[in-house]
Amino acid sequence: MNQTNEQLKIIKRGCQELLVEEEVIQKLARNHPLRIKAGFDPTAPDLHLGHTVLLNKLRQYLNPEKTEIVFNSTWMDKLTAADLIRLSAAYTVARMLERDDFSKRYRENQAIALHEFLYPLIQGYDSVALKADIELGGTDQKFNLLVGRELQKHFGLAPQCILTMPLLEGLDGVNKMSKSLKNYIGITESPTEIFGKIMSVSDNLMWRYIELLSFESLDTIDNWKRTVDAGQNPRDIKVIFAQEIVTRFHSKAAAENALIDFEARFKNGLIPDDIPQKAIQINGNEVTISQLLKQVDLTSSTSEAFRMIEQGGVKIDGDKISDKTLKIASGKTITIQVGKRKFARVTINSA
Repeated sequence: MNQTNEQLKIIKRGCQELLVEEEVIQKLARNHPLRIKAGFDPTAPDLHLGHTVLLNKLRQYLNPEKTEIVFNSTWMDKLTAADLIRLSAAYTVARMLERDDFSKRYRENQAIALHEFLYPLIQGYDSVALKADIELGGTDQKFNLLVGRELQKHFGLAPQCILTMPLLEGLDGVNKMSKSLKNYIGITESPTEIFGKIMSVSDNLMWRYIELLSFESLDTIDNWKRTVDAGQNPRDIKVIFAQEIVTRFHSKAAAENALIDFEARFKNGLIPDDIPQKAIQINGNEVTISQLLKQVDLTSSTSEAFRMIEQGGVKIDGDKISDKTLKIASGKTITIQVGKRKFARVTINSA
């Protein structure tokens, strides 16, 4: 039973919800290898740390030598039209409308296409084909995971248990990590960029990142929390964590160099040598600072530019800018810093 408890502790680490825990305990107690499933529907070749939360969970207890990567076309291509109709008959429209976004759109008389109902069924049928014991997914996938559980019962299989992982908040600490919101840490970004972004995370959000992304033991993390409660600067823990992440996606040497670069850049106020070089074309002979910041992607909007200027977070050639209406003449090349980490050397030309 002690072994089962330890296994359960690993499974539950960082998870949002485990359904049904008693069934998981029963599966573990049988001491037979479990078939654990996680589905991925990639839409782009690049990943950020939010994507790795589920991968990290899989890594904790999957045997790499027994891990399989399969395409659901292996079994879906064999289904006939009649098979698909029979699959559709296994679930009702009423059950589909239990999904939050479907029910909301239905109440608001917004269109729901039939293929949208098919997606949860096909994802659920994957669990039937694989005879999954446990399926992992983000909290936004809970409905689809439950469909898989119900379909397994329908086809006479033992129902899978469900483990949902939380969606990782982005650097803003509010919205989920997303490239479109520009609040992400890409795993293919440079070591200095990854390190700097992690160091910019708030002290409270830091623990959330550590819980979901660190491979350190729970005992080690608990000890870190105790030392911070006792007065240690959270920055020290953040440095350890940032080095862990950079090492994971680059190397230990890259992590050490990123720390050196960070110390030089932010503790000593140095401008890095490798900042992006950008040239822009403007209509007329001058451009406002807010428009310029947005145009060179140092802020996502002019309102963010205004906010950063108000907070004293914008510098041009090392001088802090306080005038939100400042205009920059064409023909100039200037070095812009926004916040602690964003730099660009910008050449302004008239169109």
